[in-house]
Amino acid sequence: MTEDIQNIGAISGVNTLKDRVGQKVGHSSWIVVDQAMINRFADATNDHQYIHVDLEAAAKTEFGGTIAHGLLTLSLLPSMFYEVYDAFSGGETGVNYGFDSVRFLSPVPSGARVRGVFLLTSMNETQLGTHRLEWDVTVEIEGSEKPALVAKWIDLLIEAAE
Repeated sequence: MTEDIQNIGAISGVNTLKDRVGQKVGHSSWIVVDQAMINRFADATNDHQYIHVDLEAAAKTEFGGTIAHGLLTLSLLPSMFYEVYDAFSGGETGVNYGFDSVRFLSPVPSGARVRGVFLLTSMNETQLGTHRLEWDVTVEIEGSEKPALVAKWIDLLIEAAE
């Protein structure tokens, strides 16, 4: 796990972000990934592989129980991010541009708590009022040295029209 970051709560404003390039901007609160969440994700994606939804069969695997879908863990990033950067209060619009890489390093057992840690690696204005942000993101599992995932996430931040 990363060292504990002094989280300042959600920051907002493009100029505030410019001052944070190269730094860990913050971390989200812990989110419980329980079986109900896993089942809802399975229903939404039609991915009912037994390691996610069959308690008895999953208990017999090396996981010892059900685990979250990797894509479920990845899909939690926006809600984690909004705790760190509040684009809504600044009036900006955030657009997901994609990922340069995503690696699922450790399964998330049902009932585990996860949080996102966000390091802003670069910020460039691509056109007037639009900024390309690149983030190193780690999703930690509480009590585990090995993270659930690491990713290089790219998004666009479009400043509010004045």
